[in-house]
Amino acid sequence: MEIPGIPAPLLTALSQVGVGRVALVGGAVRDLLLHRLHNDPWRGVPDLDLVVQGRASELVKELADQLGEGVVQRCQEHGAYGTVELELNLDGQQVLLDVATARCESYPVPAENPQVSFGSLADDLARRDFSINAMALDLVSGALLDPHGGQADLELRQLRFLHHDSVRDDPTRLVRGARYAARLGLELDGASADQTTSTLAKWPWPWRHGDPPSEAPSALGTRLKMELELLLEREPWLAALGALQRWGALVLLDTALQADTQWPRRLRWAARLGLPLLVALVAGARQPLALAERLQLPHRQHRLLAQWLELRRRLAEQQLVGSLELPEHWCGLLEASGCSPEAVALALACSSGPRRPLLRWLLRWRQVNAELTAADLLAAGMRQGPELGQRLRQLRAERLRLERI
Repeated sequence: MEIPGIPAPLLTALSQVGVGRVALVGGAVRDLLLHRLHNDPWRGVPDLDLVVQGRASELVKELADQLGEGVVQRCQEHGAYGTVELELNLDGQQVLLDVATARCESYPVPAENPQVSFGSLADDLARRDFSINAMALDLVSGALLDPHGGQADLELRQLRFLHHDSVRDDPTRLVRGARYAARLGLELDGASADQTTSTLAKWPWPWRHGDPPSEAPSALGTRLKMELELLLEREPWLAALGALQRWGALVLLDTALQADTQWPRRLRWAARLGLPLLVALVAGARQPLALAERLQLPHRQHRLLAQWLELRRRLAEQQLVGSLELPEHWCGLLEASGCSPEAVALALACSSGPRRPLLRWLLRWRQVNAELTAADLLAAGMRQGPELGQRLRQLRAERLRLERI
């Protein structure tokens, strides 16, 4: 048997292991039916998921014996979920392999992590998000296993949830759906769209906007952040976020973001300025710091949002009294303690007012120095002290007055 994108020695070795039924599952099967190679987006090498009706660790041991010494470059086991990550080198070709024990999942508490138990291949396919990802290719017989009609949905270019409680159990499935929609040109089928709308309207999760961010369940917190990071880093994010908004699913983050029409411009500016796209997205929330805490953004990103909010407040105050008329005035504000170039860049990305002064400060004004240095002034007879710093600021202001807004 030959499968495009899968090295023949790997297929041969997998067909000879005696642990239990082994199948290729998930995106690799879907992409084969779409005549696409399922490669890791960062490294451009095959990225394959296997499920075994048996212990994944035993399959990996047998597979390593079959492939021979030196082929397995990296092996990391995750005991809690019965999975093993492998990196193989087959005659110079790198292959990433995830091997998992077939399992069942249940969600006693909606949006929390599921309870996991070992199961059959059919159980493992039934726990997945969409029918297009619930197919398997038996690596011994070569048979396509499609118990949920995924191949027909691919032909119809539609995303269909496997269960009527799919969104209630795990709302991050909507983010994954948006990734597939953007990458593959798919759309939610009617029943899945109705499930999305009704579930979001009912909000069946034991946490609501305004509750303490730390109490949010995993699928509305850290897992939601992980899925958003994948969307923003690996997918055509403009189309993917557009799908989320079209489905009403940005409300998972914030009601203000669901109604926001400025996020495409904000994220384009953030991309140009080298800012984290997730931070630029969160900046459109009603309470950005609360959302950052719920998603558990890194401290540096949380600090960036706090600096930007303080800068936004200062800008509003100064513009209200009309005190920002000259470049030196802008420099005084933007160079105040507690402000960073990244916060100014975020203010530029988020600004609905004048952008030119912020851009000119980032590109030029902050690099303008006084014509004389401290050493020059000391050599001319000035003494160390506050007057020296004041004179340097005056000299810099004189040079800044030659700049244009």
